[in-house]
Amino acid sequence: MLQDRDRIFQNLYGYGDWGLEGAKKRGAWDNTKGLLEKGREWIINEMKASGLRGRGGAGFPTGLKWSFMPKPDAARPSYLVVNADESEPGTCKDREILRNDPHLLVEGCLVAGFAMGASAAYIYVRGEFIWERERLQAAVDQAYEANLIGKDNIHDYPFEVIVHHGAGAYICGEETALLESLEGKKGMPRLKPPFPANMGLYGCPTTVNNVESIAVAPTILRRGAAWFAGFGAKNNAGTKLFSISGHVNKPCNVEEAMSIPFRELIEKHAGGVRGGWDNLLAVIPGGSSVRCVPAEQIIDCPMDFDSLGKLQSGLGTAAVIVMDKSTDIIRAIARLSHFYKHESCGQCTPCREGTGWMYRVMERMVEGRAQKKEIDMLFDVSKQIEGHTICALGDAAAWPVQGLINHFRPVIEARIDSYTARSDKDAVKVAAE
Repeated sequence: MLQDRDRIFQNLYGYGDWGLEGAKKRGAWDNTKGLLEKGREWIINEMKASGLRGRGGAGFPTGLKWSFMPKPDAARPSYLVVNADESEPGTCKDREILRNDPHLLVEGCLVAGFAMGASAAYIYVRGEFIWERERLQAAVDQAYEANLIGKDNIHDYPFEVIVHHGAGAYICGEETALLESLEGKKGMPRLKPPFPANMGLYGCPTTVNNVESIAVAPTILRRGAAWFAGFGAKNNAGTKLFSISGHVNKPCNVEEAMSIPFRELIEKHAGGVRGGWDNLLAVIPGGSSVRCVPAEQIIDCPMDFDSLGKLQSGLGTAAVIVMDKSTDIIRAIARLSHFYKHESCGQCTPCREGTGWMYRVMERMVEGRAQKKEIDMLFDVSKQIEGHTICALGDAAAWPVQGLINHFRPVIEARIDSYTARSDKDAVKVAAE
């Protein structure tokens, strides 16, 4: 298990003071000016050496992403946008940072903004996060009052932090849809290229990062890239917040080392699977948009990007949804299909039409009111949606269905057989009467 001294989020559960004084006692804002004085190039190289990969789901190397930003231009400002939308079902890590350790994020914005030459950070908070937004705004206000950020702050780098409250749309978790929403437009993804690093918010160079990715940066720089890279397997470095929910004895958020085996993560932190390990059916390891993995494949799997990728799933946001054998797996995936149908922005035909079509077929499969040949047809349609849309919502809608068919086809077939047998029996009964 990760030692307490190595945890970055030391107030994850809110037992301590969330404010500025409490954050300083835990190490935040400690010689931040000294970090900035080492220069932009040093900060970016340290972030690259740390091996930090984006914690929002895609897992792109954070330091490399920062390096894509063009050199500062007085005529064309650069921006950092922090994605605090966190709408992925099962994910509940960023809200704890906003509530209980917001100064880690505010300081991270300053450090990351300096490294990229950004003049301001916009933190886009999910519409349903009321308390979290109020707490974050209070932390930002404290930082302004202490002259830690602002025009003439003590760090000699003018930097503004603006908290923006969204309106509660899942699609705004996609970075370009988020930028559209920030600009006051309907949250719909943009075509890429141009990429945000060249033309983002208000047509200016922009980097969009997840809350966790930004919040860990100052601690990595203070403790050193080698320290952070010492956790986890190769190419999967660092510590990670896991959101564990579903059929476990103690659902929780926990910071752990990357590549911790699934069995150890659940046993040590979530009190084990409800009803014991023999009762485990499947796991969705990275939020609702990744493929489910059956018990026998995931039980000893390291929880990192590459290991889960080999199982045709993904770490995503590390929202671990555990399902025991009482779960109606077909109904569970059908519920996710309904979610993606509802949240599609409707811009791309494969997603607009395909998500509704998949949900209607899944609805019939829950009852068994389908034909077995429709299983392959459903899989084929999901493949036509996957990879054929502007943003990744099409993939997110397709992957849960694909995971169900790949691993639980016999369950679907048995449901269809059962429904057919009941229908035949009823038909015989009616004929006899």
